[in-house]
Amino acid sequence: MNSHHTIRTRGALVASGHVPASVKDEVRRNLMAARRERRDVFSGILGYEHTVIPHIENALLARHDFILLGLRGQAKTRILRQLVGLLDEWVPVVEGCEINDDPLQPVCRRCRRLAAEHGDDLPVRWLYREERYHEKLATPDVTIADLIGDIDPIKATRDRLTFGDEEVLHFGIVPRTHRGIFALNELPDLQPRIQVGLLNIMEEKDFQIRGIPVRLPIDVLMVFSANPEDYTNRGNIITPLKDRIASQILTHYPETVEVARRITDQEAWTDRGLEVRIPEWYRDLVEQVAFEARESEFVDQKSGVSARLAIAAYENLLSNLERRALTTGDRPVLPRIADLQAILPAVSGKIELVYEGEQQGPDAVARHVIGQAVKTTFHRFFPKTTREPKRRRPAGGEAAADEGTDVYHRITSWFSGAKRVEISDSMPQAAYVAALRQVDGLEEVAQRYLPCDDPADVPLVMELVLEGLYQSSFVAKETVERSTFYSDMLMRMMQGMGEE
Repeated sequence: MNSHHTIRTRGALVASGHVPASVKDEVRRNLMAARRERRDVFSGILGYEHTVIPHIENALLARHDFILLGLRGQAKTRILRQLVGLLDEWVPVVEGCEINDDPLQPVCRRCRRLAAEHGDDLPVRWLYREERYHEKLATPDVTIADLIGDIDPIKATRDRLTFGDEEVLHFGIVPRTHRGIFALNELPDLQPRIQVGLLNIMEEKDFQIRGIPVRLPIDVLMVFSANPEDYTNRGNIITPLKDRIASQILTHYPETVEVARRITDQEAWTDRGLEVRIPEWYRDLVEQVAFEARESEFVDQKSGVSARLAIAAYENLLSNLERRALTTGDRPVLPRIADLQAILPAVSGKIELVYEGEQQGPDAVARHVIGQAVKTTFHRFFPKTTREPKRRRPAGGEAAADEGTDVYHRITSWFSGAKRVEISDSMPQAAYVAALRQVDGLEEVAQRYLPCDDPADVPLVMELVLEGLYQSSFVAKETVERSTFYSDMLMRMMQGMGEE
C-alpha cells in the first residue's frame, strides 16, 4: 500500500517528511529523473526528437512558462497534454479546498483559517496527477470570471459574509489549477483585456474581481499554443504577456515522407480485418499528397496543411479497398491508382485555398494535388518524359534522368491506334489486370524500372506508368463517374475540337 493512503491529517503529513515544492521544481525534478533513466517523456510525438522536444525540455529545466507556435495539425495540444506525466503521481491537498492548497503552505483565506483552527488535525486528501492538469480553448467570449473568478452571492448569503470578503469568491479555472499545469490553446483569440488579467496573475500574483483586490500567490505552470495565422487574422498576443512567456518554441510538419508515414501508421485506424497488401512506394505516394499540398500555389500556406490530411486519406483509401473486397471477393485486395479518387474528401476538406484556388474549386485543387503526388512518385522511379532526343547518360547519373521518351514509344504508339483502356476502382482484379495487359510495352516498362517481389503487384506499377504519362501530358485521360479511360492525346484533342 502506498504511504499516502495512510496519511489523512496535517500532523501525519509533517511526520512523513513531506516538503512542499513548487510545480515547476516538481516538473524539473521528474524530467531530470526521466533523462537519467532514458525514459521517453513525449511518447508518440514523431519527427520532433532533434528539434522541438529539446527546446521544450530546456524550457522546463529552466522553470519557464512557454508557448508552442505552429500551424494546425502539428501535435501542439498532444504535447501539452503529455506534460501531466512530469507531475508527481499523488500530492496532498487540504480536504475540501477549491484550489488544491498544500496543507503545509495554504494560500487561500479559507484554508489558512482552517489550518489555524485545526492545527495538526487539518484533514488531508490526495490528488492524482491527472486532476492537476486543466486546459482551456481561448475564444473571444472567454471572460475574466471563466479564467480567474467572480463573486458568488449565494456563498456570501449562506456564510453571512460581505462581498468584500475573499471567501465569497468563486474561483475560475486558473486558480483551480493551483499546484498544477494550465494549458491555454489558441492564445491570440483571447481578448486583450482578458490577457491583461492573465498577465497580472502570472506576474504580480494578484487580480481584481469587481473592484475587490485579491492577492493570491498561486503556483501554476502556464503553457500556451498558438497558430501564427491568428496573429493577423483573429487577434494578437499583447506585448507584456508575450514578454512574460519565457520560451517561444516553433513546431513544424514532418520533414520527410518516412516520418510522415510513421505518424499516419500510428494514428490511422487500420484494423479492418482486411487482407490487404500495400507496396512501400504506394504508401509513400499517399503521404506525398500532403507534401504536394504544402507546396501548391492554390493552397493557403499560411493556414497550413494538417498531418490529419494524410491520416484521413489513408483511412479513406482502406475503406475503398474494403468496399471492393466486399463486392468482388478478391483476397488479398490490392490498391490501385484509381483508388486515389477515394481520398478526395480527405484532401478537399483539409486545405484552405487562396483566390486562385477558390476560382478552381476545392475538388479540382484536390485532384491537382493528388496528380502532382503521382507525378512526383512516377519520376522517382521512371525516366523523365521529355520530347527531346535521347541523350547519353553521364557517369554516375540517375537512370531516370536521361532516357528521353524512347522507353514509352511502344506505349504511346499503341494508344495512337485509336485504342483506349478502361480502369475503375470497382472492377474485379482479373478484369483490371486484363485491361492493363492490352497496352503494348506497358508491362515491360513497369518491370524494368520498378521491379516487384510479388508478380501480383505488377499491374499497380503498370497503372502508375499510365497515370504518370497522363500527368506528363503524353496520354489523355477522361473520368466518367468512377471509371477512368486512358487514350491517345492527339485523338482526345481532336475530339475536343469537334465537340466545340
